[in-house]
Amino acid sequence: MTRGPIADSVRLVIFDLDGTLIDSKHDIATSVNLTLADMALPTLSPEQIFTFVGDGVKRLLRLSVGEENEARYEESLRIFRGHYLAHCLDTTQLYPGLDRLLDGRDTRMKALATNKSLEYTMRIIEGLKVKDRFAAIEGPLDQSDLKPDPGMLLRILDNLAVPPEAAMLVGDSTNDVRAAQAAGVSACAVGYGYGNRDKVSALNPDYYCEKPGDLLALLSP
Repeated sequence: MTRGPIADSVRLVIFDLDGTLIDSKHDIATSVNLTLADMALPTLSPEQIFTFVGDGVKRLLRLSVGEENEARYEESLRIFRGHYLAHCLDTTQLYPGLDRLLDGRDTRMKALATNKSLEYTMRIIEGLKVKDRFAAIEGPLDQSDLKPDPGMLLRILDNLAVPPEAAMLVGDSTNDVRAAQAAGVSACAVGYGYGNRDKVSALNPDYYCEKPGDLLALLSP
């Protein structure tokens, strides 16, 4: 499950969102295909769209509309926004058991650092009734601020006055592990999300949890 017990010094756990805390891929794929249909562009298989998730909505839509339709990219952003705000909670849920990570039994502070637009993030965590369980919530300020850039993590550490050695990031992708390493915080990779397991493992995260239950066991007091 892990490469060792969680350090007693960890006082703050920072979570990625998509593929780590929540399974949102089907609502994302639905919204992408509704967007493509509105634009009279060919729809894609959900499995193909799943591979585009993780680097922010702009890359998601650039890949979905394709290079040949680059001129319509801004149009796709506008159309997608309406569809995703309407459908982002159709099937999206916390992974099984992970509500117990956020219920207050564990006294460590919790924070959220996601490449997802904060507009969508806030809609989802409010709908799932977990917003108030995070001491800090950070999304990207612009494209250069996306993980693996450590900016979001560094802002959280600064805002909560927590040194890097007392924090851990939990995420499913190479972007998460690289961001953690760049920020000087421990990295816990999960194998049940959307990231490439082999590529994530090759980065030698400090902890690895194959299933949501493994993460629950690692972080439960």
